[in-house]
Amino acid sequence: MRIATWNVNSVRTRLEQIQAWLQQERPEVLCLQETKVADELFPHQAFGELGYGSAISGQKAYNGVAILSSLPLEDVQIGFAALLPGQVQAERLGEQKRVISALVDGLRVLNLYVPNGSALSSDKYQYKLEWLDCLGQYLSIQAQQGDPLCMVGDFNIGPEARDLHDPQRLTGGIMASEAERQALATALDNRFSDAFRLFEAESGHWSWWDYRSGAWDRDRGWRIDHIYLCEELVACATGCQIHKHTRGNEQPSDHAPVVVNLAWPPEEEDDEDGEG
Repeated sequence: MRIATWNVNSVRTRLEQIQAWLQQERPEVLCLQETKVADELFPHQAFGELGYGSAISGQKAYNGVAILSSLPLEDVQIGFAALLPGQVQAERLGEQKRVISALVDGLRVLNLYVPNGSALSSDKYQYKLEWLDCLGQYLSIQAQQGDPLCMVGDFNIGPEARDLHDPQRLTGGIMASEAERQALATALDNRFSDAFRLFEAESGHWSWWDYRSGAWDRDRGWRIDHIYLCEELVACATGCQIHKHTRGNEQPSDHAPVVVNLAWPPEEEDDEDGEG
């Protein structure tokens, strides 16, 4: 199974690019962030013609997440409140459409669009930290359900110096502050592994290049789009790649897709007597 994540920065603006990538790569699952479209205007038919069903949670012009799958999407859950019903914080944070999950062939795919935070002095920064705190509570409940979890998305955080093109200058600022990094680590709670880092330890691999300041032409990027695997899925991972070339498209998203390859579902071992 191949599971991909891509912040497309408007699903309708980038529709032809997404379709072309799907036709070429044929992942079983593609999680989109920043779809920027109300649910009633989501292009279900365009993806359906390629053999993909879709589960969505969107809003006009901002945010929005979706899961596209060539396999059946089951038990779709939207927002933090799906696992934290009645919690005031979860309900309030759910006003921005940033969380969706579904069961796909026995594993749960969780698609997140983590708030950017804007600036350390901004109210949006405090919102981001609160959001990550709620994510930790959400993941604790999810763990109790027992589904193998693949968590993907635009996390808007470079976890380490090697995830930034200029760590000396950028560390401590937005998307690389100690509070953000710690909040993410607390939410992960040592229960997940960064799929990309299972296969590539070096710096120089980016998933996002700012539209400004010639970042793409100068390859001054960040690795902020992540795939996190629970322990069971780590054992199934066979590769993880960033599809950097898409950032060179005409009118591209500022993010590139990230894809993990999983040997899933795991093959059942034969019994000693050869049966099973």
